[in-house]
Amino acid sequence: MPQQIDERQARKRYVRRRQTVVFSISGAVMVVALVISLLFNFHVGGLGLVSTPLAEPNYGNPAPCAVKGDDGKAKYVSNTSIGVRVLNGTSHSQFAAAVSNALGVRGFAMQEAGNFSSTNVERTTIYFGKNAINQAYTVAGNFTDATMIMNAREDQLIDVVLGATFNDLKDEKQSPQEGKEITSIEGCKAADKMTNLPADTQHDAYPAQ
Repeated sequence: MPQQIDERQARKRYVRRRQTVVFSISGAVMVVALVISLLFNFHVGGLGLVSTPLAEPNYGNPAPCAVKGDDGKAKYVSNTSIGVRVLNGTSHSQFAAAVSNALGVRGFAMQEAGNFSSTNVERTTIYFGKNAINQAYTVAGNFTDATMIMNAREDQLIDVVLGATFNDLKDEKQSPQEGKEITSIEGCKAADKMTNLPADTQHDAYPAQ
């Protein structure tokens, strides 16, 4: 009888040891899985990072270099000297009017806002001619998502066509200040070297709805 009791106790101890080993292994596996998960979540050593290409300068569009003055420097101009018209390239009603008012508060000489010929514009675009390059750089400095496109227009009006990428204007304190030096877009070209410019079609705008 004592021998049977000893055997039962031995079997119980053996089962408990097996359970302890199993639980220990399971716990270790869970800890390893948690550590790996944290490594990916916090991108330790680059883990879990998806490789995304950097945006090209001016989002891939050719841009003119800012025009230098007699002192050899290109400088931002006064907002009050820049004529700007905002056109809505989205389906959001009164979008252009709201942005136009905000730019007016910053001192730009605003023309009446209108609607662009398309409501499917993806990226906010600033259109300007060769006679308003530094003005265009000044306006562009108030946006976080805009691309600059020089077209064949001869006047100095700047057209801002709002696209789906627009979220808000850049903080005014971080926007260009008159007289500060302009950093030209990387890979820019001298304006007189840019030929076959797109036609000035932005004048075909419609009153804002």
